Amino acid sequence: MDRRRMTAIGVVVAAAGLTAAVTLPSFAGEEPRRAAPAADGVAPEVLDALGRDLSLTRDQAVRRLRTERWAAGTVTKLRTELGADYGGSWLSDDGATLNVAVADPAQAKRVEAAGAVPKRVARPVAELDAVKSRLDAAGADASPDIAGWYVDVASNSVVVVARPGAEAAGRRFAAAGGTGAGPVRVRTADEAPRPLFDVRGGDAYFINNAGRCSVGFSVVGGFVTAGHCGRPGDRTAGSNRVAQGTFSASSFPGDDWGVVQVNGDWTPQGVVNDFNGGTVPVNGSTEAPVGASICRSGSTTGTRCGVVQAKNATVNYPEGTVTGLTRTDVCAEPGDSGGAWLSGDQAQGVTSGGSGDCTRGGVTFFQPVNEILQRNNLTLVTAGGQQAPAEPPAGGGETAPPASTPPAPPAADTECAGQVSRTGRIAAGRVQVQPDGRFFRAAGGGQEACVAAPEGARVVLELQRFTGGTFRTVARADNADGMAKLTADTPAGAYRYRVVGLAGSGEYTLAFSAR
Repeated sequence: MDRRRMTAIGVVVAAAGLTAAVTLPSFAGEEPRRAAPAADGVAPEVLDALGRDLSLTRDQAVRRLRTERWAAGTVTKLRTELGADYGGSWLSDDGATLNVAVADPAQAKRVEAAGAVPKRVARPVAELDAVKSRLDAAGADASPDIAGWYVDVASNSVVVVARPGAEAAGRRFAAAGGTGAGPVRVRTADEAPRPLFDVRGGDAYFINNAGRCSVGFSVVGGFVTAGHCGRPGDRTAGSNRVAQGTFSASSFPGDDWGVVQVNGDWTPQGVVNDFNGGTVPVNGSTEAPVGASICRSGSTTGTRCGVVQAKNATVNYPEGTVTGLTRTDVCAEPGDSGGAWLSGDQAQGVTSGGSGDCTRGGVTFFQPVNEILQRNNLTLVTAGGQQAPAEPPAGGGETAPPASTPPAPPAADTECAGQVSRTGRIAAGRVQVQPDGRFFRAAGGGQEACVAAPEGARVVLELQRFTGGTFRTVARADNADGMAKLTADTPAGAYRYRVVGLAGSGEYTLAFSAR
């Protein structure tokens, strides 16, 4: 995982212009459609997506992609030449200028000779990566108020992202990690990253006939996707509900990757769905620089584009901390998980999770594909049936802002009484987090809860406390005679309830109180 210690090896590009599409295995006997190439070999669907999401004309998009390809090669060369003085790289907002940070001003002429603009910084990127590594080591102590942390080479700092009102918690976390105040800054953002699950789409796949995710890139024998979508042994079915394969490996949290081995009825193809009636080819997996434009495809929201903001980002999901992700300003929604990220015709990664949606915009993270390929000794399937080994890496859902007080009281006629009441629909194999997919804070003392289950349904009610960087179950109750009741004596902290469906389906009511 040396990539995680080499964050600013990437270039920061603040623009749009990479391809986004999801590589889906074709159904048996189906011949993939191929999109006609455009200028510079860029598929027209990619240019259309860049024009929509980044307000670029086709000519502007082509020029930007051409500059980004040059920047990627230039950064690789300068990174080697500058050695310990390298401070990171990023493209300007218009994508026309490559900035290269140097810790030693004597290196400026070398940068200028390569056609880039030198930027004097106090800290080389290796120092920033070391600071972030210390935060990663302290990640289990991060509260749910902290959305994540990453190296920002443009500001020559490590950024801790805290939710509104939790800035002090962000500073305490930075101090607990032994980072000191110098290289770390706390940024406030209404972000609540969560894995993206369970929405329908033409290019979705189903896990154990319950959860749904998006297929990532085809590899020999199957495809790669997000690890939070399934565990080894979980069975998958295609969007047509035909048996498709089995998860052979996955990792989450820590990483967020999964590998599905498909059966003989499915043929992996080196293309991605453009969600416009055609496909975009995949021809390799050369890593794009930080700040470059990038696009992704998913079964919920189709093709969306934006900019790479940082590499080697750590995200503090409710399920646990995930490191080594790439941070973008591209939107995504539940069900897009596992979908493909492309730069031109080069595979970049699979969707992990994010904050926001495609109505308001948001932040989305992806697991770099080259690490998945290398860790699992996989071969990427490319267009025309060619096969490409992994490129060496260049370097390194449920929570929302906490409620300070419990939400509205329950209706008087609810079967379960408490300070807080929520209703929802549950089915076998499904899980809902309450209240409203979020968590609440409770002082130390007793907690009581009950669930009125649908007739003929069986549910389990779990009380979970945020500890050690993830939510852990501290009490649980099974329903009997249509009711599950739970009591627990708990310390102060952040809590949530999970309603787990075991059999049957229908509407339930949850009510809970904390003394």
